Amino acid sequence: MSKVLIFVDNRESSILDYFKQYDCIIQKKMLLYGDFICSDRVCIEKKVTKDFIQSITDKRLFTQLKAMKDNFEKPILIIEGEESLYGYLQPNIIRGALAAITVDLSIPTIWTRDLADTAGLVYWIAKREQIDEKREVSLRNKKVPETVKERQEYLISSLPDISSVRAKDLLKHFKTPQKIFNADEKELKEVRGVGEKIAKKTKEVLEKEYE
Repeated sequence: MSKVLIFVDNRESSILDYFKQYDCIIQKKMLLYGDFICSDRVCIEKKVTKDFIQSITDKRLFTQLKAMKDNFEKPILIIEGEESLYGYLQPNIIRGALAAITVDLSIPTIWTRDLADTAGLVYWIAKREQIDEKREVSLRNKKVPETVKERQEYLISSLPDISSVRAKDLLKHFKTPQKIFNADEKELKEVRGVGEKIAKKTKEVLEKEYE
């Protein structure tokens, strides 16, 4: 691979110009996990300071990080901004969240100053993975499933816009992958997080004749 390839989530458009100084190819995609994919094993979630605090409050943070951990061998969290984390919530809440991320999820947390700093860090991680370590870059990675349960989750999470969290919810609701495949759109929408758009895409993938 002569140039580093980085997949960037569509919502991170403000960072794109900062990658121009690096010898890399940027592809904007709707990512199921994280904000940047640097290799088949490294996925990065970026939170600016205020979003990090808000994601603790609304409980998004650990759902997002757990999904990333379930699907990538080496997930990373970047917290961007020089603003202190401790001006919004009680300090022990922040410390507890950081401790859980590090100890319970084993996800390293890296601080960056701004978008330029973040772009540089993401590039060098991707360069190390792809050029130095000869790793491939893949939109979707999953640790090799070993148990029947893991294989079922892997199978369902391959459906469009179905994260590992939604896959588990679908399996808990329908009990077997076969029942999920046989469900109609109305039945699929009974599951938390599965709206009309996801249900329609799922049925299209399962029912459209292969060309």
